[in-house]
Amino acid sequence: MKIVIAPDSFKGSLSATAVATAIAEGVRDVFGDAADIVLRPMADGGEGTLDAIAAAWGVALRQVATVDAIGRPTVARYGISADGRHAIIEAAEANGLPAVSDLPLQPLRADTFGVGLIAREVLDLGVESIVLCVGGSATTDGGTGMLTALGVRFVSADGSMVSPGGGDLESLVAVDASGMHPRAQEVQWSIAVDVDNPLCGVRGAAAIFGPQKGASAHDVGILDAGLANLANVLEDATATHDLTGPGSGAAGGLPVSLKAFFHASLEPGSTLVAETIGLSTAAEGASLIFTGEGSFDAQSLAGKVVAGVIAATPAGCPVVVIAGRVDLSPAQIRAAGVAAAFSIANGPEELVTLMESAPTRIRETAAQICALWASGIQPPVRARPAAASDSDA
Repeated sequence: MKIVIAPDSFKGSLSATAVATAIAEGVRDVFGDAADIVLRPMADGGEGTLDAIAAAWGVALRQVATVDAIGRPTVARYGISADGRHAIIEAAEANGLPAVSDLPLQPLRADTFGVGLIAREVLDLGVESIVLCVGGSATTDGGTGMLTALGVRFVSADGSMVSPGGGDLESLVAVDASGMHPRAQEVQWSIAVDVDNPLCGVRGAAAIFGPQKGASAHDVGILDAGLANLANVLEDATATHDLTGPGSGAAGGLPVSLKAFFHASLEPGSTLVAETIGLSTAAEGASLIFTGEGSFDAQSLAGKVVAGVIAATPAGCPVVVIAGRVDLSPAQIRAAGVAAAFSIANGPEELVTLMESAPTRIRETAAQICALWASGIQPPVRARPAAASDSDA
């Protein structure tokens, strides 16, 4: 039998690769060498996406000197496909929130310049396409820092460049792209997002995600007005429209500048990762698909990894979820097209206990599922869900 294992990471505990390995060990405990096990660690465009795609490509990650969200020197990783044609960049390697959590957060100052430095090196290598994963940011600058690193000037009324970050974007009046990196508009850009928030307003980048980046209510107002002004200036400068719609609010509006200049496409992160690692091909002929994540809840069914795995799995092949927590009813699980979902918790437990013992518990849970399968009491055949919805997270 062929068993495909395609989980997300268990955030704060195990990488997707470590989760997949633990599930595979549980499968082997029951089936030994009788099972053809295929590992396809997954991600949704946020943390772990770079590792998942590089593993699928079979390449070692490269490093480049860059800066973090407040301009301090750091080193970031990125991936280049074996044929040198495609690149994967995880923005949080440069503008990630954890990297600046050692100091008081600077929501008005934090910028994406470091992400642009990674992109500049990748462009110099001659790639044809770039997948940019944008989750986990500390920034709300609409991607202006990234484009600045690629040679674009964002200009205020007095002719000077606007200050780094999102706090000064309301003073932006013009954009000068004459010094842009010569290859920046030649490559195909894809942006992996895991939210569908618009750029501005009550569900926008500043209002929803600004507070977790240190923004006060006053700061949120400044950032929201700045992003709205940025979109207006970019539309006038590039004759590009629809810059503020669903997904544009991801990572502090980072997609906006890339949509304007590069016509970058926004794609659900789990779908993009599944396509990049060839999950649909791997799932062909499978008897069983394992997936999972730390918390299996309503968001899991709206653009996260579980939804991406379901979409890539042939009808008739059961999908089974292993999670730290299952927060869906049996009816919701079945309606989503999941055969069954299992928590690794043995009743109410401290999170730290679950995290410390996660590898063993995942392995044991996978073995229990396989023992059930081997007994002939198989999970019900998966039916495709009637409809899919996008994430509101």
